[in-house]
Amino acid sequence: MPARVAAITEPVIEQLGFRLVRVRVSSAEGCTVQIMVERPDGSMNVEDCETVSRVLSPVLDVADLIDRAYRLEISSPGIDRPLVRKSDFERYAGHLAKIETTMPVQGRKRFRGLLIGTEGEAACIRRDDAVEGEEAEILLPIEEMSEAKLVLTDELVTEALRREKSAKRKAREARKEERREQRQSRHRPHRPAAKGGE
Repeated sequence: MPARVAAITEPVIEQLGFRLVRVRVSSAEGCTVQIMVERPDGSMNVEDCETVSRVLSPVLDVADLIDRAYRLEISSPGIDRPLVRKSDFERYAGHLAKIETTMPVQGRKRFRGLLIGTEGEAACIRRDDAVEGEEAEILLPIEEMSEAKLVLTDELVTEALRREKSAKRKAREARKEERREQRQSRHRPHRPAAKGGE
């Protein structure tokens, strides 16, 4: 069901200028449809969540994918966000991550370590629990991950705050530019229309 919900909602989310991160459907408290969304720069605020919710709610009702009453939750990924796409593993290289696979890789399913980046369709991490004589770096196929998320660290918080500050500054500059353009358009002299035949 999450794949069908994603197929219906992703084009609408993209038209609004956001990016779909993840869809989860759970039976918690009846039925909950959780859609995780972010702006292309990784930011998201409460007003953004409200906007997405207002637009998606009727879309899901019309599509009638869920055969019972459900609660729609729109959320941001948060600082210790899930890693879903190949681009997530590339973007957050240098940060600590926890990854769980559906099938064992080198005899285990749970991994924790520093994200190195990607190779093909696999994420490369440097395990922080490798013992001497063991290879610390390991490739984990992204398609075979049941869960992958960043680990909350001081560095991650600092980067998130820096990104949020930058997004606010850009929004302020865009509002200033818009007001400047509005003032200029009000002060432009209006030329009288030429009268025909004179």
